[in-house]
Amino acid sequence: MAFRVPVLLSSSSVFPEPTAAAFEMAATVGYDGLEVMVWTDAVSQDAGALQGLADHYGVPVLSVHAPCLLVTQRVWSPDPWERLNRAAQLAETLGAPTVVVHPPFTWQRDYARGFAAGLAKVQARHPDTTFAIENMYPVRMAGRTFVPYVPGWDPTEAGYDAYTLDLSHCAAARGDAMEMAERMGAGLKHVHLGDGTGEGRDEHLVPGRGAQPCAELLRSLAPRGFRGSVALEVSTRKVTSRAVREADLRESLEFARRHLAAADSPAPLPS
Repeated sequence: MAFRVPVLLSSSSVFPEPTAAAFEMAATVGYDGLEVMVWTDAVSQDAGALQGLADHYGVPVLSVHAPCLLVTQRVWSPDPWERLNRAAQLAETLGAPTVVVHPPFTWQRDYARGFAAGLAKVQARHPDTTFAIENMYPVRMAGRTFVPYVPGWDPTEAGYDAYTLDLSHCAAARGDAMEMAERMGAGLKHVHLGDGTGEGRDEHLVPGRGAQPCAELLRSLAPRGFRGSVALEVSTRKVTSRAVREADLRESLEFARRHLAAADSPAPLPS
């Protein structure tokens, strides 16, 4: 049987609704699983609560996003290694094969200095878990541009075993997502699907509503031998109702499934 790429819903896509709502909407719309964004919502940090929701709704947790955001620097611990270890333990307990990790911030000097070696140690303790480092983007503010990550926003420059390709972040970096995928090569293990206009900010639009090659990237996965998962990471925080949020998530899922299925057809990839 041919491999079918699972399409996950990131729990961040239902914000400001809580993690529990993500399970409900994933089940209603028909996603294959959930990516849990670990943040200040206590449920997102609790393996027992998450497993209970997964069992109740029939939606498995297939990816865990470690608490790497600015707003999650105190989740579990102020120590970034403790947060990463806890995320790995959570993923292992839930049977999630992937942990998404951001590159270190510039002010996390000790963490950044020993990141590669420390990551290898965490990997050794969790050999069945993929730690996929995510591409980020420069920050533009008041006419200035700076990079808040070490050694940079592009993880392929440092080189890791596994990567998460985020298309919205490619748009914010004003980069080429297909070139990024080529640089990631066989290390491309996970995709954050969301669109962007390329205006230099992180938008996480519903795929198809921006300028990123979302369809082309999805169609390229099967020829690349991709065996990871695709997580819809779109922003719905400004929608006017639950019904509109659900419609956006349904449109996103249909887009992903349509173009992933097109990759399995005999038609050639678009140039």
